[in-house]
Amino acid sequence: MKVWFVTGSSRGFGHVWVEAALKRGDKVAATARNVKTLDSLVEAYGDNILPLALDVTDKGAVDSAVRRAHERFGKLDIVINNAGYGLFGGIEEVNEAQARAQIETNVFGALWVTQAVLPILRAQRSGHIIQVSSIGGVNAFPNLGLYHASKWALEGFSQSLAAEVRDFGIKVTLIEPGGYTTDWGGSSAVHADPLPAYEKLREAHQARRATMRRGDPEATAPVVLELVDMTDPPLRILFGSGVVAMIRSEYESRLEVWKKFSDLSERAAQLAPA
Repeated sequence: MKVWFVTGSSRGFGHVWVEAALKRGDKVAATARNVKTLDSLVEAYGDNILPLALDVTDKGAVDSAVRRAHERFGKLDIVINNAGYGLFGGIEEVNEAQARAQIETNVFGALWVTQAVLPILRAQRSGHIIQVSSIGGVNAFPNLGLYHASKWALEGFSQSLAAEVRDFGIKVTLIEPGGYTTDWGGSSAVHADPLPAYEKLREAHQARRATMRRGDPEATAPVVLELVDMTDPPLRILFGSGVVAMIRSEYESRLEVWKKFSDLSERAAQLAPA
């Protein structure tokens, strides 16, 4: 029996994974900004779920939620930073409040949870932190620049984290989903005020999104259960149809460009005369 702490449990991946854990007999501290969205799970699974109202941008509230979960269940085995949302808009279109809110939730929210659980996991000398990133954490597209910035930041600090905590028996995995039939691009998303100059680019982006093959979030549940039971899980794993080929192409393109301009790279590294 494992104990989970999951943020963003109200819908999408978070809700699917919480229910999968409960179905197999695990215990879950499930957080959501609106705790009433967890009522059906509480009714079905009783004391095996601890519903907690939480805005991950509130560090004090995060610390309290983690403490309550640990007090209730006595340990934490799996911590999933799933809370987050998409901010749609060109770099010029996004306003200051939108940009700061995106980073506060997607980056600092995950950071506060990670920092809050680490003393517990270090004392246990065990645990698995799962960060929900995106294909947008390893690639970037127009009209999502600040969202990409948040996920690239998550990827960076999580890779450092993995090296820092390995000797404590703590594992770290970044899940990088492609397109799924969640509400990520729907009511949970934020849209910047559009500028006419970017209308053609926005239309092309919308057309590309409309042709994307989207997976069923339910299909990820058995994969996540398998992932958390691994003794040596990967640092990164892509979720979704065609995403491995997409990211392979992106990295091959980067390598090609780096190789093409390698002479400039070497010249930039020349040492000054003694």
